[in-house]
Amino acid sequence: MTIKQAAPYVGASEYKLRELVRNKKIPAYRVGAKILFRKEALDQWIADQESKNCSSVD
Repeated sequence: MTIKQAAPYVGASEYKLRELVRNKKIPAYRVGAKILFRKEALDQWIADQESKNCSSVD
């Protein structure tokens, strides 16, 4: 999945997604200059974020 495809999937802007990649806060890999994402890795990342947010509310 490219940045353009992944941004709406995770609910973030392309800019924010690039920032998360730069800071190694989201799973991604590079092929040349392209940043790519595996859907399964994003699903897990989303689940982890939900888990963190839910536990901080309790």
